[in-house]
Amino acid sequence: MSLALDTLVDVLKTVGEPTRFRLLALLAKGDLTVTDLTEILGQSQPRISRHLKLLNEDALIDRYQEGAWAYFRLTQDGPAAALVKTLLAASANEDPVLVRDGERLSAVKHQRAERAQAYFSRNASEWDELRRLHASDSAVEQALLRLIGPSPIDSLLDLGTGTGWILKLLAPHYRRAIGVDASRDMLAVARANLDKAGILKASVRHADILNLSLDGQDFDLVTIHQVLHFLDQPELAIAEAARILRPGGRLLIVDLAPHKLEHLREEHAHVRLGFSHEAIGDWLEKIGLDIEKAIDIAPEQDDGLTVTIWLAKDRRLLMADAEPTEAISVF
Repeated sequence: MSLALDTLVDVLKTVGEPTRFRLLALLAKGDLTVTDLTEILGQSQPRISRHLKLLNEDALIDRYQEGAWAYFRLTQDGPAAALVKTLLAASANEDPVLVRDGERLSAVKHQRAERAQAYFSRNASEWDELRRLHASDSAVEQALLRLIGPSPIDSLLDLGTGTGWILKLLAPHYRRAIGVDASRDMLAVARANLDKAGILKASVRHADILNLSLDGQDFDLVTIHQVLHFLDQPELAIAEAARILRPGGRLLIVDLAPHKLEHLREEHAHVRLGFSHEAIGDWLEKIGLDIEKAIDIAPEQDDGLTVTIWLAKDRRLLMADAEPTEAISVF
């Protein structure tokens, strides 16, 4: 991809201003708010906001709202984004201004991690109890990776991202990824986890998974990990996931198999006590997705919960000789 002369000159003028270049260098390292950037650069909020507006108008950065906060990040796609990445790569790593900015960015991320850890610690006992009830994370992880396979993923969307576990697990496989969640506290945890892992090609944002403000047919893999049992109408979340899949894209659902642990309704806000293969299959069939494989992963304890993984594909590009649905039990 290339830029027209006028566009190229405009981009170079925009990037060529020192503060704006520093902003781009910071946003290349993760999502930040105006408050974060003001603290790092030591400049006024109106001044920082004006520079961000100019960068956004030239499509060099992306802006998204999360409640009262606006987050910014470096644009990942397009010829202008490629040019910016080239210019950033050409800057000297030992430049004292950029080094100081980097140190202040580390301090901001450290504060973010401390706030997230405080929330995580307050709820850790509850999460640990739930994890003990069902199949181990390692067994689910192995099955998940085996199902997805080694083919690279261009764009991933993780619905109900929680701590960002899926974004971290699949980081070696995707080019870009977005995680969404309705809990701002959980998003803080996810951001801290991505920061700690050094994952820059994924971002998280606040959103209603039943009504996503994302373009349709934009993702080749959508994941819904341990979310559906909290919903009154899980089929609506599945339909919304299908809406934003590219033709031939895949949907991966991880949730609980049917069980009888009624106390999970009151103690952990579970609305549904698991899902059968028939129920998930019917919902997927109605929205034009075909199950490729379904895997049941047994719990480590006798009275635990089975976890099921369903991998479905948009049938618009399915080959006529596609393999039939296969159900596998993993013990």
